[in-house]
Amino acid sequence: MNKWPSLKQIHYLVTLYETRHFSEAAERCFVSQSTLSKGIQTLEELIGCPLYEKKDKKSPLVFTHAGEQVVHQGRELLAKGQDLIEMGKLCQGDLMEGQLRVGCIPTIAPFLLGDLVQEVNIRFPKLHLLLREDTTTNLLQGLRHGELDVLVLALPVDIGNMESRIVGKDPFRMIISKSQADRIPVPICYDDLPDESVFLLENEHCLTEHAVSACQLTEKEKINPFMATSLHTLVQMVANGLGTTFIPQMAIQHGLLDNQNLVVVDPPGQSAFRLIGLVWRPSSSRSQVFHQLSEVVSELL
Repeated sequence: MNKWPSLKQIHYLVTLYETRHFSEAAERCFVSQSTLSKGIQTLEELIGCPLYEKKDKKSPLVFTHAGEQVVHQGRELLAKGQDLIEMGKLCQGDLMEGQLRVGCIPTIAPFLLGDLVQEVNIRFPKLHLLLREDTTTNLLQGLRHGELDVLVLALPVDIGNMESRIVGKDPFRMIISKSQADRIPVPICYDDLPDESVFLLENEHCLTEHAVSACQLTEKEKINPFMATSLHTLVQMVANGLGTTFIPQMAIQHGLLDNQNLVVVDPPGQSAFRLIGLVWRPSSSRSQVFHQLSEVVSELL
């Protein structure tokens, strides 16, 4: 009879990988350090190779290649195990109840999540949203590892084998200071803009790629090398007469440009927009919840 690793042993290993410290990992797992060490040792025996390098206590903990692979696949197993537990909970009660961990990117979160929480509280008072704002890359990693249940992202983006549903379009607009608008003809043509006059977000934000593609900005010399960390920073730079940038319509509707001496114009390109979608694990048993949440988000957009 084959012996199988337990999810508890995998959880011990993943936690040790994240903390790189036995005592801290044991504390996070609510077990003694000896219990955690024994569980990982048993896992190594079942797999048949060392998962981390055994050095003296003062040396930093280093995982072997096999250990890295086990952690990677172990996180996916833990996420699927959590999905099984959620399925059992759903069989016992209302679909739209309990906690739902929602991740959202920074160029959407400030302009959607407040309204979403209020609407969910009205329609589904037993459903409690736990919110996390982060970059697309980090959110997708959290989803794969079972740390999040569903994401609100700007698409298209590589989501691997995840499920998704488009809930709306968010048009792009260009903003420019009134003093500059008097010198640049509208509709805007990129050839009329000075070099390095288009400001964008740091590359970690998918808004940059979506805006550049949708608005057909191909002249790299027009892009300023300085990258902003937020939409608010972009607005301030443009308001100070430093250039122009792309802003999603939802941000404008929620007052991002209020009390700013700015002109809003359509960017070059036909119907420049980004898609907004919900993304979740295909193994999740809460797809019906996500589809109902999609309807709410779609109405808000």
